[in-house]
Amino acid sequence: MMNVKRLFIWPCLILALQLLPSLPSTWAAKYELTRNSVENAKDVDAKEVALFRVKLGDSEIQAVESLVEQRLPGVRAEQEGTFILLWDKENPTGAMAGVRITDGKVDLIFINNRFAHKVRGIFRHVLGAMTLKEVRDLLGPEDFPNETLMGAKLLYEEKGFLVNYLDKQINVEFCLGCQDLYSGF
Repeated sequence: MMNVKRLFIWPCLILALQLLPSLPSTWAAKYELTRNSVENAKDVDAKEVALFRVKLGDSEIQAVESLVEQRLPGVRAEQEGTFILLWDKENPTGAMAGVRITDGKVDLIFINNRFAHKVRGIFRHVLGAMTLKEVRDLLGPEDFPNETLMGAKLLYEEKGFLVNYLDKQINVEFCLGCQDLYSGF
């Protein structure tokens, strides 16, 4: 019996430990917006944010397979131009979330108020915030503020996201190095 363990169990265990790092990184996303309850703004990093297992930098094929071809409960997905838009089947007044694909890669993930019932963690609170002060209390001071009479853009460049606040309408965009997001500052 001892020889059986040496011959089969230990080599299988060693092989499993060697294969573990090669698993797709999308399975180990630190903050899956619809699953993980990350409550601290310091733990949020756009590189580790995923929307239905789609992360920034994933290929267009992966994004289409995960968002359009899979059946997501209560969600209707459409690919329109460079965007894959997610709509709430019960209240399809506008896209509630989505991704932008540029040069065959996902370069932007966005969520808005209509997605608040699906998101978990700190961004559920951000999307439900009633005032700009609440958003700042949750996320901390932004790197570059841009306030006007109509609303505000709060850029957290180091973390890789932008919060657009317009009188209780909130949109969060996750992007790494997107110059079009940062051009308004």
